[in-house]
Amino acid sequence: MSYHFTIRNKAYRFNDLKTLLAKASPYRTGDVLAGVCAESYEERVAAQIALADVPLKTFLNEAIIPYEQDEITRLIIDDHDVTAFSLISHFTVGEFRDWLLSNETGTEVLRSVEAGITPEMAAAVSKLMRNQDLIAVAKKCEVITAFRNTIGLKGHFSTRLQPNHPTDDPKGIAASIIDGLLYGSGDACIGINPATDSPAAVLNLLNLIDTLRDQFEIPTQSCILSHITTTLDLVNKGAPVDLCFQSIGGTEKTNASFGINLALIDEAYQATLSLNRGTVGQNVMYFETGQGSELSANGHHGVDQQTCEARAYAIARKYKPLLVNTVVGFIGPEYLYDGKQIIRAALEDHFCGKLLGLPMGVDVCYTNHAEADQDDMDNLLTLLGVAGCNFIMGIPGSDDIMLNYQSTSFHDALYLRKTLGLKPAPEFEQWLIKQGITDYDGSLLPVNPSHKLLSGLI
Repeated sequence: MSYHFTIRNKAYRFNDLKTLLAKASPYRTGDVLAGVCAESYEERVAAQIALADVPLKTFLNEAIIPYEQDEITRLIIDDHDVTAFSLISHFTVGEFRDWLLSNETGTEVLRSVEAGITPEMAAAVSKLMRNQDLIAVAKKCEVITAFRNTIGLKGHFSTRLQPNHPTDDPKGIAASIIDGLLYGSGDACIGINPATDSPAAVLNLLNLIDTLRDQFEIPTQSCILSHITTTLDLVNKGAPVDLCFQSIGGTEKTNASFGINLALIDEAYQATLSLNRGTVGQNVMYFETGQGSELSANGHHGVDQQTCEARAYAIARKYKPLLVNTVVGFIGPEYLYDGKQIIRAALEDHFCGKLLGLPMGVDVCYTNHAEADQDDMDNLLTLLGVAGCNFIMGIPGSDDIMLNYQSTSFHDALYLRKTLGLKPAPEFEQWLIKQGITDYDGSLLPVNPSHKLLSGLI
C-alpha cells in the first residue's frame, strides 16, 4: 500500500509503510548512512502528515519486515492482545497521539492498553511528537518491577552501579562498588561489564558481588553482563546468578549476529527463574538495546533505526525484565551524530519502552568522537528525570575506564534525586539510612573512615 501527501503542489509518494516510517523520522546520521531518511525537511513533514492519517489497524495488516522472514515480526503479531487493543483500535496515528496527551488518559488507562500496542505503533506515534510530548506521556507511565527491591515506583529513581575495570581486578572493582554504595548508588543492580567472557572470570565476579551483598545484607541484585550462553552455563552449574543479561536487537538477523534467538533467551529465562533468588519479586532479565545495532549488523531490512529499536522491545516485553536499558550514545556519531540527536533518541526510546510496558532506563552517554559533551548529558539527564525514567548508570567520575565512553556519575544521580525530590528504591533507601549513609531526607551523611563498608573490604 502506498501513501501520499502534497505540499505546495509537490506530490510526495511513499511506497509502503516501512518507507513512510523512515521518511517521517527526525533526522539522524544512522538513517542517512542506511539511505532511508527523508531527502529534505519538506519531505519529512509530508511523511509525518501522511503518517498521522494511517489507522493503527494498518500496523497489524502490513508488516514492515515479512512475517515469514523474521521471528520478531512473528512474535509481535502472534502475541498481540486484541482485547487491550480494542480501546484504541479505531484511532489513526494522529488521533492516538492526541489521546495519549489528553488529561483523561492516565496511568491506569495506559497500563490497560499497553499489550495492545505494537512496537511499530509506538514508533509511529513518537515520530509525530515534540520532545515535551514524549516526556509528558512517559511521565504518566508507571512500570514497576522487583527482585530484592522494588524499582519504578513514582517518586523513586534508581541507578545501576557500574564498577567496570579493564582487567577485572577484584580490588579495583570492590573499591568502585564501595564508592558507589557510599553515594547511594546501586539499587537497580550492581552490574559489571566483564573484560573477558570466560566462565571462570564471570564466576569470580559473581562471587565477589554475592559475598559483598550477603555480608552487608544489601537489598539489591547483581548482574555480570556476559553473553547469555555464558550465564546459562553458570546458572546450570548453580552459580549465584541474580539477573540474566543480553543485548538484543529488533530483527532476527541482528540477533543472529549477537549469537542469540528467541529459543535461547527463553531457555535462559526459565533457567534463571528456577534459581528463585528474588525476595520481593522474580523479574530476572536485564536487556540492553541501542539505536543503530541493526545497521551495524546489516540487519535493518531498510527500516529506520528508531523503529528497529522499538521492535527490540517486543522481545524484552515477552520476558518480564527487571531492567531494560537503552545505551543511547554508545555506538557513536555514525548513528547519532551530536547531543541533539542523542537527546531526541533517548527520549524516543524511553517513551516507546514505557508505552509498551517496559521498565526503561537510559545510559546517558556518548563516545569521545561524537559532537557532544557533558552539558548535553546534563540536559538529557534532567529531561529523563522529569519523564520518570526508572534508572541510569552510576560510574566513578562518569568515565568508564573499561568501555572507554562517557556516562553518568554517582554525583549525577544525587543531583537528580535532590533537584526533583526523588528517592532510591524503598528497600534500598531503608538500608542506606540503617548504614548511616544517608539521612531520612535522602541527604548524604559524612563518611566515617571506620565505616564497616570501608574497614571490611579495603
